[in-house]
Amino acid sequence: MPASTFGSRLPFRRAWLAPLQNLWDSRASCKTTRTGFRAGLVLLLAGLLFTAGLGLRAGDTAAAKPPETRRDAVKEVLHGVELADPYRWLEDQQSPETRAWIDAQNAYTQAQLGAVPGRDLLKQRLTELLRIDTVGFPRERNGRYFFSKRKADQDLAVIYLRQGLKGEDQVLIDPHPMSADRTTSVSLLDVSADGTLVAYAVRQGGEDEVTIRLLDVETRKDLPDLLPRARYFGGASLKTDKSGFYYTRHTEQGPRVFYHAMGTDPATDKLLFGEGYDKSKIIAADLSDDGRWLVIHVLHGSAADKTEIYVQDVAGGGPVTPIVNDVQARFSGAVGGDTLFIQTNWNAPNSRVLAVDLKNPVRESWREVVPESGDVIDGMSLVGGRLFVDYLHNVRSRVRVLEPDGRPVREISFPALGSVSGIGGRWDSTEAFYSFTSFHIPTTIYRYDTAGGQQDVWARLNVPLDAKDFVVRQVWYESKDGTLVPMFLVHKKGIRLDGSNPTLLYGYGGFTVTMTPFFSSTAVVWVENGGVYAVANLRGGGEFGEKWHRAGMRENKQNVFDDFIAAAEWLIGNGYTSPERLAVSGGSNGGLLVGAMLTQRPELFRAVVCSYPLLDMIRYHQFLVARFWVPEYGSSDDPEEFKYLLAYSPYQNVKPGTKYPAVLFISGDSDTRVAPLHARKMAALVQSATGSERPVLLHYDTKSGHSGGQPVSKQIEDATDSLSFLFWQLGVGTAEPAVKGESR
Repeated sequence: MPASTFGSRLPFRRAWLAPLQNLWDSRASCKTTRTGFRAGLVLLLAGLLFTAGLGLRAGDTAAAKPPETRRDAVKEVLHGVELADPYRWLEDQQSPETRAWIDAQNAYTQAQLGAVPGRDLLKQRLTELLRIDTVGFPRERNGRYFFSKRKADQDLAVIYLRQGLKGEDQVLIDPHPMSADRTTSVSLLDVSADGTLVAYAVRQGGEDEVTIRLLDVETRKDLPDLLPRARYFGGASLKTDKSGFYYTRHTEQGPRVFYHAMGTDPATDKLLFGEGYDKSKIIAADLSDDGRWLVIHVLHGSAADKTEIYVQDVAGGGPVTPIVNDVQARFSGAVGGDTLFIQTNWNAPNSRVLAVDLKNPVRESWREVVPESGDVIDGMSLVGGRLFVDYLHNVRSRVRVLEPDGRPVREISFPALGSVSGIGGRWDSTEAFYSFTSFHIPTTIYRYDTAGGQQDVWARLNVPLDAKDFVVRQVWYESKDGTLVPMFLVHKKGIRLDGSNPTLLYGYGGFTVTMTPFFSSTAVVWVENGGVYAVANLRGGGEFGEKWHRAGMRENKQNVFDDFIAAAEWLIGNGYTSPERLAVSGGSNGGLLVGAMLTQRPELFRAVVCSYPLLDMIRYHQFLVARFWVPEYGSSDDPEEFKYLLAYSPYQNVKPGTKYPAVLFISGDSDTRVAPLHARKMAALVQSATGSERPVLLHYDTKSGHSGGQPVSKQIEDATDSLSFLFWQLGVGTAEPAVKGESR
């Protein structure tokens, strides 16, 4: 997600709105990071396959086949169309048969990937890149700085306190003792105004669900107050007097805003807002810096077409008052003083900023302080009595500092083509923090003086790489309908355009997510080994405003797939690569993207890495929180929407006998956002249907999920698996791909 956990609360960044994008970062796949045989026979085969697989040469796929999977004759008629669903039994995640099947698939996958030559060297390089000291965004309160930090020899991020800029770092919350396998992680939610009370979340594996706890900073002890495991939107907002906090919890009826008074039973927490809203809505509540105003957002689904905003004067004990609830547009608000600044696409597809006087919030008195321009407003922050507006100019970050009335102050410059994020601080402080990164520039956090414009480095990732050997450039290509689409390319200097370069193409294309340049250890290893790394800025994202988003959603979703296909064809046509040397990767909504590539253009790609994906678009909305995404995709319950969903849904478009590329599906039990049943069903279906000898593998982790939380050691293992698969299939380091002589 674009937002940082440890920066200021930035509703404009929509960290809680969309499925986590797969950024192919330090987590093996993702910035995201969530009856065959009878049970006994499957377990037996799992052991046999694992033992036999140890002697296999990677690429000798004819020597070992995936475990057989029972195929049922399940059919249903929907809107007059008969649909087969032979692997529906795999939707039952806890059945003994499904668990045995998962074990067998994992054994087969590890037998294949474990035999890839050079795997140990890959792991060694990934360890060098990931086993480094990392520091997160600081949050300043009363001269104290609260932030996360992970030392190179640690598996998990620890929450620290620093007294003053030059003070010594003190451990506040260390998650390492919380679980033997290091799968329990912590994240900072809020800090009281005086810096003596911390609200933090505890996450198991990669689940979206967390528990919320309170720590007394002076005693270093948890308070008895504890919110049980649940899905909380927007974390927790502490009152300035520390008498309680506000939070939003997803209940069986839908999302609800509660107030917890310190020292009381959470079961008796007061319900403040949300009655009447069903599970398809997202609600987040946030207190202003001075603790006076509670701002409530209601989203009608992820990346919603409609957002409502309500405000309550907490200090004055006023009622919850609607600011806007009757406009079909997106609104995101934050308070500076007694003014609510709203970023919106209402009558402005590229967004604008409005100012609302909270003492007189009638719409007739709203003021436009930042008008719409040719550049998209990607985010907005309020720090030091000023507006920091993050623009995208051709998918490149530009940050302008403005007075509250919109008058320009200055523009923040950056060292290269890259991305800025997490601009955060307090309205009454002149101290701001932001991060900058690019494909070849590790994340650097800057401390910025909002008054004078001076800045210095707060923290820099000391990654062992030589950035001057990398070339980062942006190209534009033409999609199927003539639309021009930008794409970032990363490779070594002096690359030869002879069509032989192993190339990894990544995309997302949905939920207004913008794919600006980001640092990725996976991309670094890929480029260091002679590869080309490409990121296409597909329609459906937010790179060029709401028109760009709408051109890739619902009935227009095929445009996203056409854009990605055109990117692949451009790379081939311009001599970067060939179909035998081209792989694609994507996760979450990007998993749907590469799933569509698998079924629509199997001859165009050598390998596919499909992580935490949506693949059965006919049934997706029935599982977990997928109802949030109906505004983006549509629903098969609607006869007209069913038609276009069926036309591209990967699971329903697998055709027996097709020579499919090699595929690595990645998912896990702790993905409580995108149901892992998609990856299970699709892996079984493609294994049974493919007419090629290329491997179709499932990497299924029983503790990983959409929201991260992996220890670094596990990140390294998973990244090694993913890169081993790609190196093997694309012949990285060799003259030819893995399986020679196979015809398409």
